[in-house]
Amino acid sequence: MFNQFLHVSPPPAVKPLPLSPLEAQSSTPVGGAGERQALELRVRAVEEENRALRRELSRPPRSPSARLPSAGHRGNQSRTHSEEGTGDNEGQKAAAVGNSSDCVQQPAVDKCETIHVAIVCAGYNASRDVVTLVKSVLFHRRNPLHFHFITDSIAQQILSSLFHTWMVPAVRVDFYDADELKSEVSWIPNKHYSGIYGLMKLVLTKTLPSDLQKVIVLDTDITFATDIAELWAVFHKFKGQQVLGLVENQSDWYLGNLWKNHRPWPALGRGFNTGVILLLLDRLRKLRWEQMWRLTAERELMSMLSTSLADQDIFNAVIKQNPFLVHQLPCFWNVQLSDHTRSEKCYKDVSDLKVIHWNSPKKLRVKNKHVEFFRNLYLTFLEYDGNLLRRELFGCPIRLSPLALQLQKTLSELDEDDPCYEFRRERFTVHRTHLYFLHYEYEPSSDNTDVTLVAQLSMDRLQMLEAICKHWEGPISLALYLSDAEAQQFLRYAQGSEVLMSRGNVGYHIVYKEGQFYPVNLLRNVAMRQVNTPYMFLSDIDFLPMYGLYEYLRKSVVQLDMSNNKKALVVPAFETLRYRLSYPKSKAELLSQLDMGTLFTFRYHVWTKGHAPTNFAKWRTATTPYRVQWEADFEPYVMVRRDSPEYDRRFVGFGWNKVAHIMELDAQEYEFVVLPNAYMIHMPHAPSFDITKFRSNKQYRVCLKTLKEEFQQNMSRRYGFAALKYMTAENNS
Repeated sequence: MFNQFLHVSPPPAVKPLPLSPLEAQSSTPVGGAGERQALELRVRAVEEENRALRRELSRPPRSPSARLPSAGHRGNQSRTHSEEGTGDNEGQKAAAVGNSSDCVQQPAVDKCETIHVAIVCAGYNASRDVVTLVKSVLFHRRNPLHFHFITDSIAQQILSSLFHTWMVPAVRVDFYDADELKSEVSWIPNKHYSGIYGLMKLVLTKTLPSDLQKVIVLDTDITFATDIAELWAVFHKFKGQQVLGLVENQSDWYLGNLWKNHRPWPALGRGFNTGVILLLLDRLRKLRWEQMWRLTAERELMSMLSTSLADQDIFNAVIKQNPFLVHQLPCFWNVQLSDHTRSEKCYKDVSDLKVIHWNSPKKLRVKNKHVEFFRNLYLTFLEYDGNLLRRELFGCPIRLSPLALQLQKTLSELDEDDPCYEFRRERFTVHRTHLYFLHYEYEPSSDNTDVTLVAQLSMDRLQMLEAICKHWEGPISLALYLSDAEAQQFLRYAQGSEVLMSRGNVGYHIVYKEGQFYPVNLLRNVAMRQVNTPYMFLSDIDFLPMYGLYEYLRKSVVQLDMSNNKKALVVPAFETLRYRLSYPKSKAELLSQLDMGTLFTFRYHVWTKGHAPTNFAKWRTATTPYRVQWEADFEPYVMVRRDSPEYDRRFVGFGWNKVAHIMELDAQEYEFVVLPNAYMIHMPHAPSFDITKFRSNKQYRVCLKTLKEEFQQNMSRRYGFAALKYMTAENNS
């Protein structure tokens, strides 16, 4: 099956996958060590079930009825319907009790019915937060999903790339331009921290497709603890003119007694919270929702002057006038964790919870006697391996994306008996990628000389970031190869660093770990594609550029007429074996350290050929830039135009990854020009896992040689006679 090629974890079939560690028993104190241990055990059990199902999928296909385990019960209220779609559900029964006196059996959600979810998401932080919500939904779901994101340009760029590379089966994503909607709500004064985007749920009837009948609307700070299909099934309970499904607000805000002279917007009783909304779009349109909320807002703003809680104030004012519109949901569908709430009255046991809403500005630092449990649940999803959520859905027709179809075809053509099969397959692995993991804000200078430093790293090189930021004041584009858990460690590290937080011009792009090789050239390409300056300096994370290199390179752009010539400006590379180095402030100081043996030309002891063409002897006395010729195995660090070729993805881990790129530059007739007053210094570190594998594994070296020969043959086909020199040079080296 296709998902096996992607290391895709199969679905949990029809068994529910509740994360709550508490089942029938509740003797363990909430938030205690025993409960946390139970939570960990539950997640491990789920992952073991995934592995078992993956083994099952690898066997020859059987009849459809034999492929799925029977729908067993787990003793937890978050059960959903049986495979046949005729079962009932304890959570829905509870909903019926909490909402009316009649306890009727709920109509089933068909297992192939698409569930539509709308989310307003704008900016870097919200784009990062929404991923945890999506993970929690994907973890439990057994239905196709269609996400409708109302985004600004930043969030759309981030989320479209993320979902494109995530490649979760039976998930469709559409985007709607929030900037086009601003005029619809910008006339409403709003004090809420969400700003203008906090008002955009009001215009969903106009924004979403006209043929979409119903949708679940969620805030980005929501965590699901059950299958979202249970909430979707509640639509069947709507009666009469009910068009909005909402949970009662759990704070005293709308009662107006929080402080002296507190004057909230009008609301029905305690009012309703809009972090989770069920919208019957077709009925809302017939009721002329647009006109209804606008007239209400205009009337109330005459006395209230502005909203305090954004769309929630206006929704409540409309409901106050038209109570028949609302279908009240049981409060476990939106347990609100802001201070001073009655959320603890929503459940007898935390295992009853279905949706947790971190709706305080304090988020995870909110006060609640069960907050430790809620936080553990949230952190479980935050650090959960998103690759395991690439589960296929059984029994539903799935339309593969063009990327998935092409990938399926390509992988099927590979020979699994090839000793280098794993190397070849890595070239086509689609790595989940989260661009701009942290806030980024930089506009290139108007003189068209701006340069971005490009590099890639893994967790063990994180300590280099602050030093590089101190040496290079210009923009930086970094690709980080991390697991989901490591991405959170990086986030904490970055947010705790004054140096990194003071820099808005560093783009951090997370490429999530998958497979057994370090995809070094993919990482470089990801970082290169996010460069927004005319030029880029292609470096490595363990090099410190000289102080002032950024400005020196910009001046060289003008001096060497880079905009009209294909040049690769070589920055000579040196290294030190000392962990404590007095970094040379000038070329003269560097030459002094070179003579004293404190510094060496880079890889002088182990791989002279890599940088020999730089001609360090000439560089010592050079005062003007000088041209050098390409030679076999040349791999300098260069500044090039942004439109220069990308790195070849067939090279992974250690070996030939930069050499092949420099060869490609030469084939495209780039001139290599060495800068006389530029330098960079490699800082010592422990050997990487990949270089150790290269040195110890003969098959690794054999496959690298094979890939190298294939690359050279490709070069001959692409560049013809001019590329013959690469074959000859290699044979003579």
